[in-house]
Amino acid sequence: MPRDCIFLVPGDWDSRTGGYLYDRRIVDGLRAAGWRVTRCSPGDRFPLPDAATHEQAQRVIDALPDGALVVADGLGFSALPDLVEQHAQRLRWVALVHHPLAFESGLSSAEQSRLFDSERRALACARQVVVTSPATAQALAAFDVPAERITVVEPGTDRAPQATGGGAGAGALSLLCVATVTARKGHTVLLEALAGLQDRAWQLHCAGSLARDDATVAAVRAGVARHGLAERVTWHGEVDSRALEALYAQADLFVLPSFHEGYGMALAEALARGLPIVSCTAGAIPDTVPATAGVLVPPGDAQALRGALQRLMDDAAERAALAAGAHAAAQRLPNWDDAGARFAAVLDAVAP
Repeated sequence: MPRDCIFLVPGDWDSRTGGYLYDRRIVDGLRAAGWRVTRCSPGDRFPLPDAATHEQAQRVIDALPDGALVVADGLGFSALPDLVEQHAQRLRWVALVHHPLAFESGLSSAEQSRLFDSERRALACARQVVVTSPATAQALAAFDVPAERITVVEPGTDRAPQATGGGAGAGALSLLCVATVTARKGHTVLLEALAGLQDRAWQLHCAGSLARDDATVAAVRAGVARHGLAERVTWHGEVDSRALEALYAQADLFVLPSFHEGYGMALAEALARGLPIVSCTAGAIPDTVPATAGVLVPPGDAQALRGALQRLMDDAAERAALAAGAHAAAQRLPNWDDAGARFAAVLDAVAP
């Protein structure tokens, strides 16, 4: 007998970010397992909805049928505590938290406080909370979510061809950063680190949307100009899967200096391609990237990041050892079939 659920996800369902990719792959897995999944959006301006977006969300949620099993992506769910509370008895809420909204970089203290409170209130109404890493599960203790109402469903990772490298030409290294250009992803820190390594031969390729955080995009462009890196850094913007695969293939080293990650799907994709990694000890990153596959530094520390990059630029043997460690770590990553089955088990437990 078919089972029904609704995915309530704000914004553009086809966005090429880790969170949206996770949602799409989970829905694909549920449908393959016999679930009938309906998608709807509460609007676009999240996690800080304006009045018009709030009114749209009210209309969308009011129209959901009584008793519906609703998987609500935390980007919208946690920003709508009044509506979540209003419908808590009528709807069966399952919250999907990629990372707490208050952990986003670039927020004012007032915005952080407001998002923390709204997320705590909304999560209190969820019958179950799905998170993408043990680190995020632990973080939700601060939001008063009991451990028994939290289930970890890590993202899957597809098998991928090993990177061949050499994209920067003989004697140079091709660095790859795959991340939407927002404050949390640390591009400004990366540019500062690389500014002190201009005596080495390298090229940096950045793949990720340039349309989600105008202030950060302006800051990174100013940083490129200030440090004289225009000939060294290429901003590809949001790319399709074929172009992204080509960027992974030509890379010698993967770098992601995030201030926080709820999992870090791009890091898992880099592991799957056998790329050595330089990243940060932030959020779930240490759980995703073992010491055998990468070098992790404190988030926001440009000097430490520069030191890690210099070390790997100068030591081909260590890069090779980390590449072998990345390949080994990739064999232990979960696949999407497993992720879909675990998610379905959560919904089965909530369904009547």
